[in-house]
Amino acid sequence: MTKKQKKMLIRIIIAVALLAVIAAVLHFVELPWWVELILYAIPYVIAGYDVLKTAFINLIHGQVFDEKFLMMVATVGAFGTGEYPEASFVMLFYQVGELFQSIAVGRSRKSIAKLMDIRPDSACVLRGGEEIEVSPDEVEIGETIVVKPGEKIPLDGVIIEGTSTVNQAALTGESAPVDKTYSDNVISGTLNLTGVIKVRTTSTFGQSTVSKILELVENASDKKAKVENFITKFARYYTPAVVIAALILGIVPPLFLGIGSWEVWKEWLTRACVFLVVSCPCALVVSVPLSFFGGLGGASKDGILIKGAGYMEVLSKIDTVVFDKTGTLTKGVFEVDDVHPNIVSVAELKDIAACCESFSSHPVAQSIVRAHEGHIDKSLIGDVSEIAGKGVKAVVDGKTYYCGNGQLMEMCGAKWHDCHLTGTIIHVAREDNGVVDYLGHIIINDQIKPDSEAAVKGLKNVGVRKLIMLTGDKHSVAESVANKLGLTGFFAELLPADKVAKVEELLSSEKGRLAFVGDGINDAPVLMRADCGIAMGAMGSDAAIESADVVLMDDKPSKIADAIRIARKTMKIVWENIIFALGVKAVILILGALGIANMWLAVFGDVGVLIIAILNAMRCMRKING
Repeated sequence: MTKKQKKMLIRIIIAVALLAVIAAVLHFVELPWWVELILYAIPYVIAGYDVLKTAFINLIHGQVFDEKFLMMVATVGAFGTGEYPEASFVMLFYQVGELFQSIAVGRSRKSIAKLMDIRPDSACVLRGGEEIEVSPDEVEIGETIVVKPGEKIPLDGVIIEGTSTVNQAALTGESAPVDKTYSDNVISGTLNLTGVIKVRTTSTFGQSTVSKILELVENASDKKAKVENFITKFARYYTPAVVIAALILGIVPPLFLGIGSWEVWKEWLTRACVFLVVSCPCALVVSVPLSFFGGLGGASKDGILIKGAGYMEVLSKIDTVVFDKTGTLTKGVFEVDDVHPNIVSVAELKDIAACCESFSSHPVAQSIVRAHEGHIDKSLIGDVSEIAGKGVKAVVDGKTYYCGNGQLMEMCGAKWHDCHLTGTIIHVAREDNGVVDYLGHIIINDQIKPDSEAAVKGLKNVGVRKLIMLTGDKHSVAESVANKLGLTGFFAELLPADKVAKVEELLSSEKGRLAFVGDGINDAPVLMRADCGIAMGAMGSDAAIESADVVLMDDKPSKIADAIRIARKTMKIVWENIIFALGVKAVILILGALGIANMWLAVFGDVGVLIIAILNAMRCMRKING
């Protein structure tokens, strides 16, 4: 507990001890009423002097109708009607509820506070051959920083020297460390575990991943859900309404039932005090925001950043998920899937294709070079010319080779054939003494993420009806990916503007809420247009992350189903608390007005309901397992 909470606990313990002593003394000794009043006032003031102080200060500033005002009026009224024990115990139990609330809020903040611990304190930068320790925001893009074992990586960058193991749990929720070596990207806020690494920075601190995450978390609480805004407005009108109702209940009936009878007045004033105690809206005002805050914290533990309670409310109603393909469902990296030789061996076909493509920076060409995995003797390579939109013509070891698509094969006169497999097909032909021989082809595909199949299965399990993929890729490739993953539909060969139009069309035709998942700069407009935009955070573009409502820090699309579960669980708990609190209070209010409920039941209607609602809200903080 905090120092303030410990002081509150000590005051509560002292008040409890005094009340126990007073009750024991009065059980054996009968004292004058004014002595009893003084005795019970002592623990009352010890337990609740801050409530009385705050209520008076609020009165001076014109802030009349809040729960502290209700507590002050109700307990002072109880003293006025001779209900001394009830007055003291009401204040005591109210403070117990406040302490419980404070501890619960503190616990719900812990997951967010852990996330805040990712902020690095300093950076060790190499300048003039010397290591200088500076603030992270003083490091420029392109500078070299040194990160030692046990230190947080202060800025985003690329390793230029050294190898290490990095713990990314604070950002992704994954506990398994990741090995990093030369040319690998590292993310600010992650923890370097084993080796010394030198990193060339690729962002300033203000634009780094850690800085953006902290900004998202800090702003999340400002974006309230509709139900949260409703509760705030409800409390604003509800509190003065019940105060007026309590005044009417305490004054009007005695005027008609017995003006001169103190017993009648006492009875109805007691009912009014019961009415005030039970009507306190703190169970709603506290538990609803606490539920959302706990849900946001629980999601962050899992590497899911939801930018506010309002987005959580929308996320809970998602029944259509639209995916971008490249970088979201697929790795965005081309790899050789298969090699189909015709009149040469597999190794020879790969060798020829790698020589032809070795000077190209195109991703398809680079995938062929990577698949070769051997030494390419560039001294054997002569003239290389690129044929726009078709491929390359290269002289290798004195022979002319054509490496490209079907149009290139037609141009050189090769007797080629298409492949039965789906993907980008690179054909290879050799020209020797005017004769062109078709040597075979290589099939290249953007690789599906291992996690994508689990993502689709998980979303179906949580009841998402439609799973649709949008891509600029050709129809056959899109169809292959959609069939492998079991998607319900896809649209191919789309430009960025076409993606927006397609999402607009889906939004107008579907009754439920739609989420779009993407990672690229061209996805930003669609992320903003969808009911809920979900971005890949680790490798996603800055524009996509800033435009999205939800950010997945480890680029695993399977976390979308987890996010929906968290949102639905949170909303379920929110409505449980609302219905439970209003229901119990309504019953006790009626019983209090009829004179059936006493002050002790009113205490349960306020503090008891508050504690139960807080306990229920704290369930939101638990990590959800799919």
